[in-house]
Amino acid sequence: MLLKNTFVHHVHFWLKDKADKQKLIDGLNTLIPIEHIQDIHIGVPADTNRDVIDRSYDVSLLLLFDTNEAQAAYQIDPTHVLFADNYAKPLCSKVVVQDSVNV
Repeated sequence: MLLKNTFVHHVHFWLKDKADKQKLIDGLNTLIPIEHIQDIHIGVPADTNRDVIDRSYDVSLLLLFDTNEAQAAYQIDPTHVLFADNYAKPLCSKVVVQDSVNV
């Protein structure tokens, strides 16, 4: 199925301490009730090994939004702000965000 009119927000997290993986995942789960999110996927690297696959991250978050405005509202949602302050910033050494829209 081709997704149309979708804003994709994909975030990869690298932990300072690998022992904090479940804590970060628990924090990501707090984002689920945010009303602006159309779909959410919280994951870890799959056991796939090809030259083009980057498996160096620890946890990923894939969010789908109906519009750029919904994504912008998510960014300032208090639940997201608390997640960033209480989980992402203290636990992660690196965070990479890739946003995309339909062509």
